[in-house]
Amino acid sequence: MGHPHSKGKGGHPGKSDGAPRLVAWEITRNCNLSCVHCRAAATMGPYTGELDTDAALNLVDEIAQVGSPIVILTGGEPLLRPDIFEIASYGTKKGLRMVMAPNGTLITEENAKRMAESGIQRISISLDGATKERHDAFRGIEGAFEGALKGMEQARAAGIEFQINTTITQANLEEIPKIQDLAVELGAVAHHIFLLVPTGRGKYILDQEIDAHQYEETLNWFYDQREETPLQLKATCAPHYYRILRQRAKAENKSVTFETHGLDAVTRGCLGGTGFCFISHRGVVQPCGFLDLNCGDVTQTPFPEIWRNSEVFCALRNYDNLKGKCGACEYRKVCGGCRARAYEATGDYLAEEPLCSYQPPACR
Repeated sequence: MGHPHSKGKGGHPGKSDGAPRLVAWEITRNCNLSCVHCRAAATMGPYTGELDTDAALNLVDEIAQVGSPIVILTGGEPLLRPDIFEIASYGTKKGLRMVMAPNGTLITEENAKRMAESGIQRISISLDGATKERHDAFRGIEGAFEGALKGMEQARAAGIEFQINTTITQANLEEIPKIQDLAVELGAVAHHIFLLVPTGRGKYILDQEIDAHQYEETLNWFYDQREETPLQLKATCAPHYYRILRQRAKAENKSVTFETHGLDAVTRGCLGGTGFCFISHRGVVQPCGFLDLNCGDVTQTPFPEIWRNSEVFCALRNYDNLKGKCGACEYRKVCGGCRARAYEATGDYLAEEPLCSYQPPACR
């Protein structure tokens, strides 16, 4: 799953009345790959209870009622859904910025054209290795690397911009610079890095998770890349990046503004429930795809009502609810820690983030 997005309209994080800026919608759980870290543990379904076309179009209407967020059609593999272009076109007509997160292997010249016609503005394709051996092992299928590269080529030919998403684990940590070089070479507009969140199949590769020290080093390296690469860079599921960015800028006597740091200056680390939410293939709303908390079901409650009134969302919107060192941290408004990691480690989504080496002054 990826978050392909760029400057979208929408509320600012931290305002509890804010409109969502991003909605990730698992339009299907069916998938043609079997990736080792998959949050959905997705395989070729069929999965029961998937929203049908009418319910999907109705959901688009309801999303448009709360703002004009970027809507990420994700999966599974969104291209396995026969009505995907109908849904994308409908969202585009409603003024939503429609983007898609396919794995690349099913993109053809024909469906790339249909993507462009339906108003898909960007797609994200994951590359978790700089070589086919590395990527295919991660994706659990031979030919995934070649397929992803072909998919990018088709998207490019159809005039659709694409970004590359990479989930960082022990297995590919030292390959990240190579993957970034490859992204430039392939003509990507952005590179988003994801820190593994141990849910779904990701739970079973916990020994692949990088430790807090490697995490800190990787995010500092990523900060240095801002001047080095033509790509738009974004760290996702890595809220500490927004602390590091401010620490580094302060050390360099720079202020963090939209002019100097772009979107990184106006967003925050964990957007779960504040500027972002996830909707499952059955219509269950969660703060994010990794935080498995049922905040409401769109087949029973209208989406705007869930977005505004969910108890979990309301709790997440008040950063003073955070516990442990996250609650005491002076960066809690810009970082917030990964709520899904906290939940997986402790069973409490407001607990302190387990993978952070920073000690706030209040805790020293």
